[in-house]
Amino acid sequence: MNFYTRKWVKPEDLNPNGSLFGGTLLRWIDEEAVIYAIVQLGNPHVVTKYISEINFVSSAKQGDIIELGIEAIHFGNTSLTMRCEVRNKISRKTILSIDKLVFVNLDPEGNPVPHGRTEITYAYMGIERDVKKRD
Repeated sequence: MNFYTRKWVKPEDLNPNGSLFGGTLLRWIDEEAVIYAIVQLGNPHVVTKYISEINFVSSAKQGDIIELGIEAIHFGNTSLTMRCEVRNKISRKTILSIDKLVFVNLDPEGNPVPHGRTEITYAYMGIERDVKKRD
């Protein structure tokens, strides 16, 4: 799993207990995962369909730097399934894990539509191919 997104836990992110508010963390995860899905599927019309059990393992406190890891685990006909882990950047201690996040590819009218993808792609892969073609 790759950890690309990092967040700094600030006072406005805390619950009354002084730890990272779970709702804030879930918002960050949903946003990161939908961006990942949009990039992978090449379509800005993607929505969250399902999030499995959320396992809060430990908490984050003000000043902690956390990192979000997202990994594609299955490409369906109209969907993309991912898993997620959030960990403390410094200690590497897991904060949260989610086994399944499912996103659905939509047409502009909001109907599920096949995406035709079967594997993970990276934006730089296409650039490298284009550069090689020019040589």
